[in-house]
Amino acid sequence: MDDERQRGGHLSRRAPGAVLLLLALLGLWLGAGVATAPPAAAHAELVSTDPGEGARLEEPPTQVTLTFTEGVSLGAGHTRVLDASGERVDTGSATVEGDRVVVPLRGDLPDDGYLVTYRVVSADSHPVSGAFSFVVGDGELVPTDAAAGAGDTDPVVGAALPAARWLGFAGLSLAIGVPVLLLAAWPAGWASARLRRMVTGGLAAVAAGAALTFLLQGPYAAGSGLGSVADPALLAATADSANGVAHLLRIVLVAALAVVLHAVWRRGNPSVVDVVAGSVLAAALVGTVAAVGHPVAGPLPALAVTAAAVHVAAMVVWLGGLAGLLGGVLREEAPADDLARALPPFSRLAAGSVTALVVTGVVQSVREVGSPAALVTTTYGWVLLAKLALVLLLLAAAGVSRVWVQQHLGVRRSRPAPRRRVTAHAFAAAEEPEPDPAVASAAGARAEVQAAAAAAERPALRRSVLVELAVGLVVLALSAVLVGTPPARAEVAQPVDVTLPVQTAAGEDGSVQVSVDPAAAGPNTLHVYLLDAQGQFTQPVDIRVTLTEPAQEIGPIDVALEPAGPGHYVGDGMAVPGAGTWTLAVTVRLDEFTAGTASTTFPVR
Repeated sequence: MDDERQRGGHLSRRAPGAVLLLLALLGLWLGAGVATAPPAAAHAELVSTDPGEGARLEEPPTQVTLTFTEGVSLGAGHTRVLDASGERVDTGSATVEGDRVVVPLRGDLPDDGYLVTYRVVSADSHPVSGAFSFVVGDGELVPTDAAAGAGDTDPVVGAALPAARWLGFAGLSLAIGVPVLLLAAWPAGWASARLRRMVTGGLAAVAAGAALTFLLQGPYAAGSGLGSVADPALLAATADSANGVAHLLRIVLVAALAVVLHAVWRRGNPSVVDVVAGSVLAAALVGTVAAVGHPVAGPLPALAVTAAAVHVAAMVVWLGGLAGLLGGVLREEAPADDLARALPPFSRLAAGSVTALVVTGVVQSVREVGSPAALVTTTYGWVLLAKLALVLLLLAAAGVSRVWVQQHLGVRRSRPAPRRRVTAHAFAAAEEPEPDPAVASAAGARAEVQAAAAAAERPALRRSVLVELAVGLVVLALSAVLVGTPPARAEVAQPVDVTLPVQTAAGEDGSVQVSVDPAAAGPNTLHVYLLDAQGQFTQPVDIRVTLTEPAQEIGPIDVALEPAGPGHYVGDGMAVPGAGTWTLAVTVRLDEFTAGTASTTFPVR
């Protein structure tokens, strides 16, 4: 017993050091990864438009083109072109070509101001909306504030979606985590009617969460209210999307898993076929959660989806196991022997889940945040920091429980018994060796001591596990909010690097490459490269660059340029006065008779 207490003391001293080391590694990984992460787009942003924002055209265009940082879909969204009186002048047949949305216009548009409003769905299932305007002939520019609020998400829909996701996450923890606990740590729990009800409720919650998310995705993408959840057009648009298919598949998988688990509960224990079938269905369910939203957008989607799947699986195994402990062996009427037998294997399972959560959480954070500035200046970053703080609290609570289990219920491996030569006669007789009475007595005494310790500390353990579970449910809620929040990368300033056609009276004549870094309020560095139709640098007779913010009626502001080589001009220290959607226009005179323009818009936050 003295040796047992001494060993427990060593464990109690080592555990806090291990936790601190783990947290230090997490900080180093996060700092190094965020600081060195390459640029990435995990949420579509408008790059350029044709016509450009605020452009004045001599002839009416035949179409409007919007180019985004990544592929988008119209889905339940819309793209509209309105004249100054608010009447639509597009043909209503917009098409998506990769990262471009092309909106055909009616022919023979009169001289007027035109307003383009759009709401498209990015690859991560989030809507992207905005507006810009242009002028044909002598018309007046239509202010973009005429479309203010048209692209906003309905507040009720915006609040209901995270709630539906949280319901699905919590249900997944019960539907998968509790059976994993029973398989790995407490086989006797298959006879528990309470745990059966918990798993059944979890399956129902997963199905309900998936159905609600499917119904709400249409109004979310379209910017409409709850009254449109049954709109056939919105339902069809959602069903045609990868996001919608994933949620419908999730409902089918839940039904299949319910059939497998029903057979297990009826028999009282799982067969090998049940375990294999249930594992496949559980993995597929986790996959439907990981393969939607942020992981499928941006670079290295396969790695991101894999990391997300491991992250989700680790969380549901941990939280579901905690819920199973509270509903099973931690109840007063449960046998103390079951508690002593179940806690050590679950403690090891939880430790593995924690390691997986930390590693995959770092991978996801580096990918979605991108820079230390984004971590503290965006909604996504602040929610992530709140989640990280709660996870650290969760790790601390779990550490306390794990140290107790190691001290009181850890079992040293006994020295293996010497091999005995097995003769053919003995093998045929199938004789079992006689158990050593001394070993059996010692094992029984140890089991009694462990059961007594578990029974004495059951109330304290129950409180500790309850704290872990409560904090874990809040972490799930923050995760549900993060899923619906544009990544931090998309909310901070992103350098502009685009190639634009030079529009002349006779059509396109060459191109201009524009680079603005960092595309933020204050000083910026501008590079302009002018190329001819053959892609060679060309020297213009004259060049002018201006900045305009139409919504705030700022500009045009002339940008001072310095030549830096053939066809290359630099605006070092170009000042952007403040946040907004800015238009950078380039006007070039190619020769005495030919002039052209090119423009692009970029957000400044």
